Amino acid sequence: MAGLRLADLDWAEGRLRVTGKARRETWLPLPQDVGEAILHYLHTARPVVPRAGVFLITRAPYTSILSRQVSASAERAIRRAGIASPSLGAHVFRHSAATQWVRDGLSFQTIGSLLRHVDADTTALYAKVDITRLRQIALPWPEEEPPC
Repeated sequence: MAGLRLADLDWAEGRLRVTGKARRETWLPLPQDVGEAILHYLHTARPVVPRAGVFLITRAPYTSILSRQVSASAERAIRRAGIASPSLGAHVFRHSAATQWVRDGLSFQTIGSLLRHVDADTTALYAKVDITRLRQIALPWPEEEPPC
């Protein structure tokens, strides 16, 4: 997560602060495995420098990693894995998570909350991936009326 600062991690409450579009801040749960992975990184891989950023580039001057660097790394990994994707970059992971949540049966309200969507219509775009649910709510095709 580019831009994540050490102060954004609330270990006591098991949560982290994320900032999205329009600088909107939200506290999200910090899953145990993610917290453990971040702690492992902080103790074994992060350079010991007085920087506020959690994730730093690997060479001096050890500045915080930028979102475009995350997207470039994601794009390289997707290409190396030979995955066919309509889009490349870090956003594809966000879309993949949302798609899986739909398939797992999470409500669109929950998904919208997790993705921090302001407008429910934005989350509704993921309805197209849930064919089973769409079949349940689809209206039957109107039968043709016999001529008079």
